[in-house]
Amino acid sequence: MTFFEELKQRGLLKDISSPDLEKKLNEESMVCYIGADPTAESLHIGQYPTFLMVERLKRAGHRPIIVVGGATGRVGDPRGTGEREKADIAVIEHNFTKIKAQMQKLFGDIPIVNNYDWFQDIHYIDFLRDVGKYINVNYMINKDLVKRQMDVGISYAEFSYMLIQGYDFKVLHDTYGVNLQFGGSDQWGNLTTGIELIRKLNNEEVYAFSMPLTTDSNGNKLGKSYGNALWLDISKTSSYELYQYILHFEDVMMEDYLKKFTFLDFDEIDQIMKEHNEKPELRLAQKKLAEEVITFLHGKSEYEKAEKISSALFSEDITSLSSEDILANMKDVPSVSLQDQTLLVDALVNGKICSSKREAREMISAGAVSINNRKVTDLEHQIMKKDAIDQKLMVIKKGKKNIYLGIFE
Repeated sequence: MTFFEELKQRGLLKDISSPDLEKKLNEESMVCYIGADPTAESLHIGQYPTFLMVERLKRAGHRPIIVVGGATGRVGDPRGTGEREKADIAVIEHNFTKIKAQMQKLFGDIPIVNNYDWFQDIHYIDFLRDVGKYINVNYMINKDLVKRQMDVGISYAEFSYMLIQGYDFKVLHDTYGVNLQFGGSDQWGNLTTGIELIRKLNNEEVYAFSMPLTTDSNGNKLGKSYGNALWLDISKTSSYELYQYILHFEDVMMEDYLKKFTFLDFDEIDQIMKEHNEKPELRLAQKKLAEEVITFLHGKSEYEKAEKISSALFSEDITSLSSEDILANMKDVPSVSLQDQTLLVDALVNGKICSSKREAREMISAGAVSINNRKVTDLEHQIMKKDAIDQKLMVIKKGKKNIYLGIFE
């Protein structure tokens, strides 16, 4: 199977700028780039398959470059749904530093550049004369995201975004010999603008391909704009939180995700799905996906820690964990303050785990409350600091899914 065929079979290609790209990807060493605007301190899980293409291209003998958009981040690209908030310059510069470090950690010593380096000294009139003169407005307004945003209104700044990204391609082509740009399918209009500009100004052909956006079964993006982001930075999203998130991916999406999120070969994916479909309740596909993603992002030891914490939280072995491990890996789990020698009924109400003493008593009597994975049915049970993990922390569950960290004052 050729590299191009593998990308197609993994569902990683949506648009290509020329049929010639297939041969070039298979037989040549192309200099290629992808860009990310520093709108946050970290990339998120929805961007992971797109940026994993950097590693795929690298392994196939191509030479990737990453552009972190200090200039484009100041402008904001059209989303097709409405204008972005104006970004603070200090925040953009801070985010640039964080994302650059993240990319270096993931992909090693590949070049990472800032497009602000070549934009900061460009005069507006010069840019209009040397770039804007060559891109037709009809061409720009026919691009999908621009066309959709025209209905709600689009600023001149965001409308001009594709000119800036198109010029990035030209600078990278002239400076580094870049002849291929890739990105998510929502960037297709921006990708092709660079091709058009280089064709007119250099009389040369360069190439682009887009990748499908990562979505759930309903077509919703796995991205921060939709409120369900998990960050690739371990300080923002722990390995345990990422493990739990992946563990709840829909079964129907698992084959697609295994192809896009991992380097597993197709025979191995087929075998995983065969075993998964025989016993879906074991969530074997989700667990394998979590192992591959967390190991690539943070290393094998972080995956093992996440798996251990996850297993311990749903077994009687929870006291084998340290309070530090639990706190570090469960940052997003609600916490409540506990006081020594307090009735459990009162602790549940004071911590707003239950809305009333009546509800607390009903939940306890029904065996729906557990402390450190041990059910408590005694209505007179007292919370004791000496019974806490490291005498600091208790994991309190109400029902099967509601978990709280009880921390002693």
